[in-house]
Amino acid sequence: MNHSNFQIPELVAGIRNIATLNACKDYVEAVYFSLDSLSLRARAKDITKKSLPEFVQLIHENDLKAYLTINSVIYPQDMEELNNVMDIAKSSEVDAVICWDPAAIIKALDNDLKVHISTQANVSNIESVKFYHSLGAERVVLARELSLDNINDIRKQTTIELEVFVHGAMCQSISGRCYLSSHLLGKSANCGECTQPCRWKWSLVSDDGTVIDLNGNYLLSAKDLCMIEHLSELVDIGIDAFKIEGRLRDSRYISKVASSYSRALSYLNYDDDYSINLSLLKDELSSVYNRGFSTGYYFGNSSKHNFMIEHDMNASTTKKKAIGIVTNYYNKQGAALIHLQQGSISLGDVMVIEGKTTFLEQTVNSIVIDGVFVEHAAKSNEVGIKVDQKVRKNDIVFKLEQNQKSFN
Repeated sequence: MNHSNFQIPELVAGIRNIATLNACKDYVEAVYFSLDSLSLRARAKDITKKSLPEFVQLIHENDLKAYLTINSVIYPQDMEELNNVMDIAKSSEVDAVICWDPAAIIKALDNDLKVHISTQANVSNIESVKFYHSLGAERVVLARELSLDNINDIRKQTTIELEVFVHGAMCQSISGRCYLSSHLLGKSANCGECTQPCRWKWSLVSDDGTVIDLNGNYLLSAKDLCMIEHLSELVDIGIDAFKIEGRLRDSRYISKVASSYSRALSYLNYDDDYSINLSLLKDELSSVYNRGFSTGYYFGNSSKHNFMIEHDMNASTTKKKAIGIVTNYYNKQGAALIHLQQGSISLGDVMVIEGKTTFLEQTVNSIVIDGVFVEHAAKSNEVGIKVDQKVRKNDIVFKLEQNQKSFN
């Protein structure tokens, strides 16, 4: 079906620093991120109140919208910090604040900031949507537990912008409102400190103390959401924005997922081989970090097929192996000097170079040792390699390898 008469949704990617911004800036229309406080991704500490103005300016220079996430529970002791963050968000000219706690909503609106209601609010019906719209919200990120029929019903009854998740980790609890980590380790998921107990290998113990053999299965680990093959259904409904989860994932993940969904959306307008292209794109998504894929609740209630019980945290078809660091970059030659501290490299290998502001993935086309071109360089060598873009001293160099544990 040709969707040229439909508005293509805004593609929104989660980022945590300049490197992940650079990884997705060519594929998305907006990015969302958090500070080192008041977020469910408290481990993403690269962006601070001090650095926020410059970071937002960089986002805007790339013609992207900047959405600041403030989605943790706000306790009495957090109110002063909330006020400070909102003041800085206003002066930094963020395009919207993603929040759900009424205190955060009120403070954002008091600062004349646009409000997007976070999925943490678990908005699951039209009356809830109307409620937040009446408060002044511009957009609602719907609950991840909704089906396509549920979403279509809501869309028909409101003009507010609607956003849905299309890719990324799924939580065991309602819209991520989980207490398991807090109960077990005193680390609250609702304040950004989730230890992810649902990804652990658990045991079943009967009333008489007998331990039941689970053959190494992971009972509570949900597969990642992947809607790459079903975007057309969401476009037909009239969704305004598609969200990619992954503020703690690496730059390669952000780049691969953002580019795949960007291409999938572009295919909607003209490609007769849409299903074939989507299959190829799903293969690409499988090459980066994932826990297996499912369509979540979009096509009805979740089932046992939405759990990745057979595998641990990463089911990607490829994995990154750290092999060294960049020790120098030569601008005129477009080459990096790399110390192979942990592994070897050969012509034809795919390498990834990452740093605080760097992301590069490319095939190795030249290797030089002491002025001599070679086909292979062993561990401990210092080599010169042509690179497609600027890299920086102390950037980490990886080599891509096949992951023998992968499945999908």
